Amino acid sequence: MAIYRLDENEIWFPMPSEAEEDGLLAVGGDLSLGRLLLAYSNGIFPWFDPGDEILWWCPHKRYIIRPSEIHISHSMKKFIRHHDIGIKLNRDFRDTMHRCRLQREFKEGTWISDEMEAAYGRLFRAGYATSVESFIDGELAGGLYGVSIGKCFFGESMFSEKENGSKLALIFLARFLEDQGFNMIDCQFHTDHLESMGGCYISYEEYCKLLEEGIDKNWEKN
Repeated sequence: MAIYRLDENEIWFPMPSEAEEDGLLAVGGDLSLGRLLLAYSNGIFPWFDPGDEILWWCPHKRYIIRPSEIHISHSMKKFIRHHDIGIKLNRDFRDTMHRCRLQREFKEGTWISDEMEAAYGRLFRAGYATSVESFIDGELAGGLYGVSIGKCFFGESMFSEKENGSKLALIFLARFLEDQGFNMIDCQFHTDHLESMGGCYISYEEYCKLLEEGIDKNWEKN
């Protein structure tokens, strides 16, 4: 299949089903609020190295966590009992995203560039992005951020300053989303960490069904 090239002046995407086997769907465009919302509402997300052209992805083998199926290990339950655990929602979205960037920047590298930070800041200010921060014994321990549209949450990145910091944030997020009736946390890709927390692969057909059930296609009119 040919990789589609997007124009900055026209907000559109090819059919997600036309993505390459590795998930690559399109190149170019921009990170405007409207384009990002259109992308995520169709299971598409940007992922590219800083300085390179924007790459848009839609893997057909999806990895998710169902909020009601978040796994809390015996050791984690014990850890929670023996510490003063605090959780905050949207404590400081900009700081949380930047901490996610810094934790990776000097290790394996990061896709979180200045351009990405600015774009997701716009999503946050528009009410479509969320951060969760965890505290252990009064000190910032970890956090995560992602995009929230309808009843679907699209996880982007997480960080840990202390042991179990990001896990605690994810556990709270799952419980919060379950209470709010969300049907999935889209993890985008598999990691051992996410698998240990209850992540699982689903078919693209099932993923599309979750999107259809969870996202009001008239969000742009709200």
